[in-house]
Amino acid sequence: MDTSSPFQPADQDFVADPYPAYTALRASGRAHHHTPTNQWLIPHHADVSDLLRDRRLGRTYLHRFTHEEFGRTPPPPSHEPFHTLNDQGILDLEAPDHTRIRRLVAKAFTPRRVEELEPVVDRIATHLVGDFVAAGGGDLLTDVAEPLPVTVIAEMLGIPEEDRHLLRPWSADICGMYELNPDEDTAARAVAAAVEFSAYLRELIRTRRHRPAPDLISALIAVHDTDGTRLTEQEMISTCVLLLNAGHEATVNTTANGWWTLFRHPEQLALLRAEPEKLLPGAVEELLRYDTPLQLFERWVLDDIEVGGTRIPRGSEVALLFGSANRDPAAFAAPDTFDVRRPTAENRHVSFGAGIHYCLGAPLARLELAVSFGLLLREAPRMRLLTEPRWKPGYVIRGLTALEVEV
Repeated sequence: MDTSSPFQPADQDFVADPYPAYTALRASGRAHHHTPTNQWLIPHHADVSDLLRDRRLGRTYLHRFTHEEFGRTPPPPSHEPFHTLNDQGILDLEAPDHTRIRRLVAKAFTPRRVEELEPVVDRIATHLVGDFVAAGGGDLLTDVAEPLPVTVIAEMLGIPEEDRHLLRPWSADICGMYELNPDEDTAARAVAAAVEFSAYLRELIRTRRHRPAPDLISALIAVHDTDGTRLTEQEMISTCVLLLNAGHEATVNTTANGWWTLFRHPEQLALLRAEPEKLLPGAVEELLRYDTPLQLFERWVLDDIEVGGTRIPRGSEVALLFGSANRDPAAFAAPDTFDVRRPTAENRHVSFGAGIHYCLGAPLARLELAVSFGLLLREAPRMRLLTEPRWKPGYVIRGLTALEVEV
């Protein structure tokens, strides 16, 4: 631990409320080297926004350098199944592979497909919220927040209903590797999940090649460039896993964290309940800004850069602090104030990233959030918190262990 830094991602008090530490980081500079994670922390909105678009940084360096040339130790051979899966998804690729794969995926995962999912999202959310209200409440996280996006993505991909219980545990184990300095137990679980999930999807893809269905996997098989280039089987597998992992974590944590925020701001909750149709679209953006589900996004420095007069050399890793950027007073009026009436045009949060890695599933996440919050506001108008929740130990993907409420 570096006790001289306010940035303490292993400390549970910091995880519960990192925002005072972000204020201290912004006040003391634009780039801070953090020894325990060997990263440069970037806390200001303008810098985060610029570096997300800066091609001198990348999610990977292997398109230009070997591990040794970049001054990095290769991952252990035992981790290879995780990296085979993770490193061929568009989130962790750079051009030209990123450009090719994202273009092909975008042909299958179109805005029209997201529009066509609206009745699916509404049907699933209506069922989940209906059961939740009928039961008098429960754990909003496990009863509504988690199953909604997982079920939507499972239906979108064409995962049979009897297999969907496998998805969330696989995703949770894989996502453990995105935390800072994961230990060997975390890596072993991620590798096992990568092997099992990949084998499952490989078999499903082979089935769809022979028997296409109206689902995204069949669409991914069919898409091709003008020169006939198609996705490889591994690229399809990595894309499907990415769509599940990235496609539900933000929605799950924004739902649970968002309701926890609303319960702590009863006057804002009352405003939203009074005019849900008018205020809900802006409130979703404010929830994404105020308590960001993805707190940190890592990038490798491929060529020397300078941030605020500080030189950050090639081979370094920067940690773009989304949570801090979204509370930066240089970018937002009264940033520590939660305001469901904050104008959307002024809410330039970075919760979905920016540049070539901007979240492909952002429109679907916004749809799911609007539908679930809207239903709960209407069907459970007196929903209230039963017990103060606790935070999971993870910091990068930050969420609650449970959210017990009654309706």
